Amino acid sequence: MLQQTTQENLETNTIMNTYVIANFSELKRSLFFLPLFLVLAIVVFLYSQNALNVGSYSQIQKPWFYGINSKLSQFPEVIYNLTQFGDALIFLSLLTLLIVYTPKVWEALLSASIVSAILSAILKKIFAVPRPAAVFDNDTFVIIGKTLTGGNSLPSGHSITVFTTLTVLLFAFMPKKATNKVLWSLLILITGILLVLTRVGVGAHYPLDVTVGSIVGYCCGLLGIFISQKYKIWNWVNHKKCYPIFIVLFLVCGAVVIDKISKENLIIFYVTLISLVVSLYKITTVYVKK
Repeated sequence: MLQQTTQENLETNTIMNTYVIANFSELKRSLFFLPLFLVLAIVVFLYSQNALNVGSYSQIQKPWFYGINSKLSQFPEVIYNLTQFGDALIFLSLLTLLIVYTPKVWEALLSASIVSAILSAILKKIFAVPRPAAVFDNDTFVIIGKTLTGGNSLPSGHSITVFTTLTVLLFAFMPKKATNKVLWSLLILITGILLVLTRVGVGAHYPLDVTVGSIVGYCCGLLGIFISQKYKIWNWVNHKKCYPIFIVLFLVCGAVVIDKISKENLIIFYVTLISLVVSLYKITTVYVKK
């Protein structure tokens, strides 16, 4: 009975992974056209508003920033939990079970995460836009969590992480039926928008910061997929002999999450810890039965 269950699980995993591989193979480079158009539209808008400079960039967004911040900050616990999805440790930990079932997703996520981390650091340094808390009177809007006053507001790193991850999931599990494709895409898009807007809700970013971050994240997700397909640098993820690496990583991530819980008692951290424990149990079980 145990051997039969194990075999059935392996067959299910193979089917799921094959589905993801097929979806990734259908992607075209033309998917970059939309984000490039959106970036161009933002540049044209800022130019038309005489806002291609740090000072004006902040000021023209003041009404939008205050409006969104005022509305979302009415739900402080909810948005503070949701904004944690922008932390790669949290979001990726919630997806660790996919290493067993669809390793191809993780191959793309690893490439995409590296690209997003590099681009985020470079772009933040290039633009050097001060945070809202460094520009506006802190008593005039709501700040939830730590007050960020640095000069690295554009683009939003949390938004890059969110859309990098969601883009990989979007194309990995894209349904075959046209109607379902639309619904799935809308679900991912709406989820992404809600998550990135929490950065405005907590007072950490301007609306255009999260918009640009989302566009960059989408591109990073696509790049991660294309890179993992072409160079095969993460194929070892699918080899069970490498599972001890993930077991150690899960334990380390679990320790970090426990430390976060000790500092901030957030529900999302408990959910993340549970996800890591379940994934640790599953991957250990599969490895032992190899």
